[in-house]
Amino acid sequence: MYSAIDMVLDKLEKQIKKNKQKIREYRTGSKNRTKRVSELEVEPVEEDIEKQVRIKNIDYKPMDVEEAVMQMELVNDSFLVFTNARTDKVNVLYRRKDGHYGLIQPSI
Repeated sequence: MYSAIDMVLDKLEKQIKKNKQKIREYRTGSKNRTKRVSELEVEPVEEDIEKQVRIKNIDYKPMDVEEAVMQMELVNDSFLVFTNARTDKVNVLYRRKDGHYGLIQPSI
């Protein structure tokens, strides 16, 4: 029984180290992040499931929330990134599972 506990502790320790390393890599600048993404696509993943990261560059323009909702109704995307014309900050409007919309905006 003690050997099983030791094995579990070793496995948990490895997982914690792996997650801490991911957080460190994420906190380094976007320059390093794009480098890591390209490395992930090239290197084989240890797990059987391969994860692919699709990068999409978007242009966002200033508009009101109401105009953003109208844009979302016209397109079939699940989210829309725009600059709020009233606050001049980047906002994200997304379509929720219940059919309504959600708005993500910076608090500062």
